[in-house]
Amino acid sequence: MAVREVLTYPDPVLKTVCAPAQAGPADRAETDRVISDLLDTMNSFDHCVGLAAPQIGELVRIAVVDITGHPKAKDPHGLMVLVNPRVVHRSEGQKVSREGCLSLPDLTANVRRPRKATVEFLDGQKDLEMNQVQLAGFEARCVLHEIDHLDGILFLDRVASITDDLFRRQNYG
Repeated sequence: MAVREVLTYPDPVLKTVCAPAQAGPADRAETDRVISDLLDTMNSFDHCVGLAAPQIGELVRIAVVDITGHPKAKDPHGLMVLVNPRVVHRSEGQKVSREGCLSLPDLTANVRRPRKATVEFLDGQKDLEMNQVQLAGFEARCVLHEIDHLDGILFLDRVASITDDLFRRQNYG
C-alpha cells in the first residue's frame, strides 16, 4: 500500500512495547494494511531482511522477515509475516555476530543471540492461522531481532561493550 518512513533512534516509539494485533475479522483490514506497509517499506531497501511495525510508527506486534537470497541464508523459510510472534524456545548455544538496523543506520554491533529458536505466531500469509517455525543461524538472529523491536528493545540494548562491540557502519556504495 505505501512505503513508509523508517523511524530512527532516539525516536521514543522504538523503545515502546507493542500491543498485540487484533486478529478478529473486523480487525483484519487494519492488520493487512500494516503488513502491506511493512512489506512495501522493507522491499524498498536493498539488502533489508526484516522490519517490525514500530519502525514505521505502528505500535502493534507485527513483523516481516525474508532472508531468501542473502549470502548467510541456509534453508530459509522464505517470507514470514509474523503477527503476535512469541518465542517458545531459545537454544542454550549462543553466537556473537554483527547486526545492523534501519533504525540505527550509522551503526552496527556485535550482538550475542541464541543459535536456534522456535517461534509461534499467527501467519499473516495464511489467514492468521497459528504457525510455529524452528529457526537456526542467521534466520533465527533476524527473527529475534525483529521480535526485540516489538518489545521496545534495540540491538544497542544487547551490546556487551559499547567500546569494543559498537562500530560505525562502513559505506561500500
